[in-house]
Amino acid sequence: MAKLDHPLKAEVQAVREIIRGVSGGVTEQIKWSAPSFSYSDVGYIATFNLRDTKRVHLIFHNDAIASVSSPLFEGDYKDRRMAYFAGMADIESKREALAAAVRDLIALMDK
Repeated sequence: MAKLDHPLKAEVQAVREIIRGVSGGVTEQIKWSAPSFSYSDVGYIATFNLRDTKRVHLIFHNDAIASVSSPLFEGDYKDRRMAYFAGMADIESKREALAAAVRDLIALMDK
């Protein structure tokens, strides 16, 4: 994050904190030159797409995500869903939905 040059850096940080706060089993690494999250070495949860500079773009790329229902998700791909955040107010309004989606995915990954 120290090297990140992005107009929505504070927003990226806020989303990072929400995801990491869901479970102590959530770990963070760099994938595709962006922060990425895994759960207890079971599999990936999500990765940021930082090419988008107008909004925060989060890619949930785990096959189980197709079984998670969330108002956040866009796209009907078999193995991923997208979530977008327009700014800090949008992140705050979606905070609980984001945490719930991550919790639901983790529950599926635990099975």
